[in-house]
Amino acid sequence: MTESGHKGRVVLASDKFKGSLTATEVAQALAAGLQDVLPRVETVMLPVADGGDGTVAAAVSAGYDKIIVDTVGPTDEPVRAPYALHGDRAVVELAAVVGLSMLPGGRLEPLGSSTYGLGLVIADAIRQGAGNIVLGLGGSASTDGGAGMVQALGARLLDASGHDLPPGGAVLADLAQLDLAALRARLGSVKITIGSDVDNPLLGPNGAASVFGPQKGARPKEVEALERGLRHWSQLVSEATGRNDTERPGAGAAGGTGYAALALLNADMRPGIELILDLINFDGRVVGADLVVTGEGSLDEQSLAGKAPIGVARAAARAGVPVVAVAGRLQLSPQRLHEAGISAAYALSELEPDAARSIANASSLLRRIGARIAQDWLV
Repeated sequence: MTESGHKGRVVLASDKFKGSLTATEVAQALAAGLQDVLPRVETVMLPVADGGDGTVAAAVSAGYDKIIVDTVGPTDEPVRAPYALHGDRAVVELAAVVGLSMLPGGRLEPLGSSTYGLGLVIADAIRQGAGNIVLGLGGSASTDGGAGMVQALGARLLDASGHDLPPGGAVLADLAQLDLAALRARLGSVKITIGSDVDNPLLGPNGAASVFGPQKGARPKEVEALERGLRHWSQLVSEATGRNDTERPGAGAAGGTGYAALALLNADMRPGIELILDLINFDGRVVGADLVVTGEGSLDEQSLAGKAPIGVARAAARAGVPVVAVAGRLQLSPQRLHEAGISAAYALSELEPDAARSIANASSLLRRIGARIAQDWLV
């Protein structure tokens, strides 16, 4: 009970602090701080993600089964990757299979990296009976337009000699023939929904190669080669499907994987955080709460473009529950926070200005912030 005699109930729905703490670890540290002040406060831990890394973990925390599958990483090395399964719904996370973090030794391979391993995970989920697949896009190591993904699902991508194309985005320029029969047979009536916070098109100055290629190690000439490959890929896909999805928002997500999912898997696209909030039944579990605590590593202008904390704040507002945020760094004014539906924000940098020490001690700093939140909002 709080000092006012009111029983406190707090929903902890933060994203990860990248490079420091998982979303679950953030929630655990905050819960400990809240309970330092109010030992009997009820904490509901609902770690969230926006479609990138942490998406499967959020589903597992909501009661999904965690399935581990043997697959391959972005440069074809064997890896074991997780996805989440509940009934006929699976949650698959690109970052956990063919993301930048899965590159051996962190060595970037902008031309040769592939999404083939992602397709193997989707195929396993279909074999397990999944008829509804949520596909979280984000953190991709490749710019192959999702070509590897659809190859793993049965599509044949052939060069002029009738040989299957090797992995990577650069070789897409050599594509001569596309055979989708086996892909269509495997998919059947499976429904795929993409979760992403990216709305870039596939091609052009705002497309997958130009915007995200350099982040994956592509030099200017390599960006041009990747753009040529994606353009040629999309032309043959359009001929095969009779539709042009290159300009659809999100087609450029995850090195163009969004494009292949839209054009060849008939996927729907939703903001990643909205999908995750649905998966964890946030609307149902926030009812009657006294406070929601959300956050991510850096709260800045990019956060306002649909990152996890803003999605949480909007959902909490529908339930009439106040929201505060935590962050490693805070770069938004009180006015901007208020406009986003966040009543106050607490930054680790206020307690520890040295970034390296803040990252190293993030858990203990968050516990101190949890205690401050309890004093400010619940006592």
